[in-house]
Amino acid sequence: MANEKLQTGQIGEQVAANFLKNKGFEILNMNFQNNAGRRLGEIDIIARDIQQQEIVFVEVKTREYTKYKNTLPEANITQSKLRKLNKIATIYLRQHNLTSYAYRFDAISVWLNFETRRAKIKHIPSL
Repeated sequence: MANEKLQTGQIGEQVAANFLKNKGFEILNMNFQNNAGRRLGEIDIIARDIQQQEIVFVEVKTREYTKYKNTLPEANITQSKLRKLNKIATIYLRQHNLTSYAYRFDAISVWLNFETRRAKIKHIPSL
């Protein structure tokens, strides 16, 4: 079960990254973890919004469509999770000398339908 959830999440992250690339974003990093000090978690996708000239930290939430079609994956992004993401983002910006860049947090919800091999995607900019 845990392995299945991990696989679903990884597929959703790849679908989200491809979605962002198709919208003109540049993918800078995937699954970034702070490795210095206490581990806070990870940021699923770090991208550059070329049009807006912003670094975008993206939280991806993925669900299997047939099981969870009536749920909102992004509902699991809590204020506590956003605070953690902000701390990890600050570490990333410092490590890559990007502290002068504008940045934001986006969410992407992905519903995967394994029967049809299709995905439904919802992009929520500026959480």
